[in-house]
Amino acid sequence: MDFINLKRQYDKIEDEMNERIQNVLYHQKFIMGPEIEELEKKLAGYTGRKYVYTCASGTDALVIPLMAYELKSSDAVFVPSFTFFASAESIVLAGGTPVFVDSGEDFNIDIEDLEKKIKEIIESGRLTPRGIMAVDLFGQACDYEEIQKIADKYDLFVIEDGAQSMGGEYSGKKNNSFGDISATSFFPAKPLGGYGDSGAIFTDHEDLAERIASIRVHGQGTSKYDNVRIGLNGRMDTLQAAILMPKLSILDEEIQARQKIANAYMEKLKGIFVLPVVKKNKVSAWAQFSLLAKNKQQREMIITEMKKNDIPIMVYYPIPLHMQTAFKRLGYRKGELKRCEEYAERIFSIPMSPYITEEEIEMVCNRLIMICS
Repeated sequence: MDFINLKRQYDKIEDEMNERIQNVLYHQKFIMGPEIEELEKKLAGYTGRKYVYTCASGTDALVIPLMAYELKSSDAVFVPSFTFFASAESIVLAGGTPVFVDSGEDFNIDIEDLEKKIKEIIESGRLTPRGIMAVDLFGQACDYEEIQKIADKYDLFVIEDGAQSMGGEYSGKKNNSFGDISATSFFPAKPLGGYGDSGAIFTDHEDLAERIASIRVHGQGTSKYDNVRIGLNGRMDTLQAAILMPKLSILDEEIQARQKIANAYMEKLKGIFVLPVVKKNKVSAWAQFSLLAKNKQQREMIITEMKKNDIPIMVYYPIPLHMQTAFKRLGYRKGELKRCEEYAERIFSIPMSPYITEEEIEMVCNRLIMICS
């Protein structure tokens, strides 16, 4: 059994996918070909954003907008510790300093701890608060109304790291439409994934859009040989744009299928594990379906026993970012962010894609129940 079944998706859109790839091979415009602009317009229409810029990876989609804010090492950007490394790595790559925040019951950034950490930084005077990097973990949007209130109170920018949430919704609006800037990844495993690395940046601010467009291509000005700022080579390959458009056309259908699969998992596994919490004003994109085991020992037993039955189990994420070796210099200690540290020891994810069959759901759930009974 596959953790994410991309083959079944390809079978559904094979003809359109092959035609679009062949068109790129025919016109030979592999860099910034016409499919790039076409995809950007479709993504703008889908999310309701004014400006969309595709880029080479989900990490670039975070680094580029942070570079647009011209961060200094004395600038603090508040980011959850329980997320993928790139969310905080991008802050450092852009020149700033991450300040880690604990998680809430929905695995997303804890609103109370966010404001607490902002106040602590202000009182200490060691850094200048500049922004918030909110991460839509596992497909569910953060509480952006509350985050925006805090951002306005302390004059901070907000970036939505929507790498895992494309297709989901918050208060009737599509994810990747929140904050000053939002960013997504098209890594193959994402709800909207390509066949390689790529990403996109979304904003409604014209001044930010101009800087993002420049940074994406070596800080270019009026031409690629007129460089007005330091940038990077962050362009998406045309082939990835061609691949993503057939997938975007079926994204809403796939999100609906993910709801049915998640609901089936919920019904069969309630009372066995701590289930994901999805708030009423949200539609999760269900990038992952994550459960909490009783403890680390039970999780290891589940992983081992499920592997014997060829059922893959993944752990997102086994080490919180504040405990990563790369951030040791920041001086965090074990026990400072208790909830995310607990999640890291107990969490595990089971197979999730729009193409999981009822028989596969039964197999996964029955085996989990048998192991833990």
